Amino acid sequence: MDVTVLSFVLGAVLCLTLVWKISQLVKAPSDKLLHALTLCIVCASLSFPLGTKGGTRWLDALIGTGTAKLLQNVFLLIALYCLSWFFLQSAADRDTGSRRARRELIPLGVTVVVITLAMVATPRGERGHVYATANMQLTGVFVFYLAAGLYLVYALTVSLWWTVRHLRSATVPLATGLRIVAVALAGMVMAGSVRAALNVVRRLGSEVPSPVLMGAKLVLDLAIPLFVLGLIYPPMAVKWASARLWYHRYRTYHRLTPLWAALHQTFPEDSLGKAPTGTWRDALRLTGVHRRCYRRVIECRDGLVRVSPYIAQLAAQQEPLDEVGLDAAARHLPAALSAYAAGDPAPSQAVPVVLPGSDDFEDDLRQLTALSDALKAAPRTLTHKGS
Repeated sequence: MDVTVLSFVLGAVLCLTLVWKISQLVKAPSDKLLHALTLCIVCASLSFPLGTKGGTRWLDALIGTGTAKLLQNVFLLIALYCLSWFFLQSAADRDTGSRRARRELIPLGVTVVVITLAMVATPRGERGHVYATANMQLTGVFVFYLAAGLYLVYALTVSLWWTVRHLRSATVPLATGLRIVAVALAGMVMAGSVRAALNVVRRLGSEVPSPVLMGAKLVLDLAIPLFVLGLIYPPMAVKWASARLWYHRYRTYHRLTPLWAALHQTFPEDSLGKAPTGTWRDALRLTGVHRRCYRRVIECRDGLVRVSPYIAQLAAQQEPLDEVGLDAAARHLPAALSAYAAGDPAPSQAVPVVLPGSDDFEDDLRQLTALSDALKAAPRTLTHKGS
């Protein structure tokens, strides 16, 4: 296999996925499903370089001609078994899934033995073959490709079956990832079936057009990275959603700064104690920025409660009211804070200020953010009116 752009992309995707899965496994070493999936990626990653010209040349020179071809296929077969193991384990309880997975070791073991014997039976000068130019008239070569191809189709069909079954009950984004996996598996099953049939055709002495062979290979080359994409899509979609929420919280936290700063300057005692996890790493986590945003909302609300009698007193000079709305609060808050700081008398009873329409935190956050934005724009508005 030439190291083309497509194979380079595949290698990069496999390496990144491998690092990611190993890091997940370190955090959850008892997760059997993660064990199966990680081992699948490990075997696929080991198989990949053995299919390149450089990897084949190096290993064959080190051990013997045909070693790279044999190990490449063995690692690929084990990767397919681990994939079946993953789906079998996830589709049933632990004992049933383990029992089914152990049964699947039988066809895997038989296939590995058969292709090993086939490689040994192949004349040394023919062991360095590639599929497109392999001499299928040689029994060892024919059996090698046929046995490996049939197991590939079998294992992929099992995985495709369970993928479709899971797809029926899955929710977004898992369902999207499973659809991508199902398309990739279907493509691999189709390409594997075509190649198995072509093995027989070539064994019977018929010529197979080169575009047909290249077409089957292209489908496989495209399906493998598509399959990996389907595996990583659900967690990546969750990460993306979390990142968007983090950014929204981060922006909201800073949009509250004008309101919070004005209230904090007058009521510094209302500031909550600093959280013990006030590190930069905590700030980069969704929980960290959410905690800061939540604390800022509480501090703003506490300050508004204390200054509300002054706001209501100033607003009542224009019209009586039971609740201070957004416009009135933004207009009178600076003067109310100044009056409080000067010790001016005011009614002792608090008045609702910019209350949300429900008990929902997001609703309250929107109201306070709007008040902070209005407060920030107020000086510019006044300057514009006076000009």
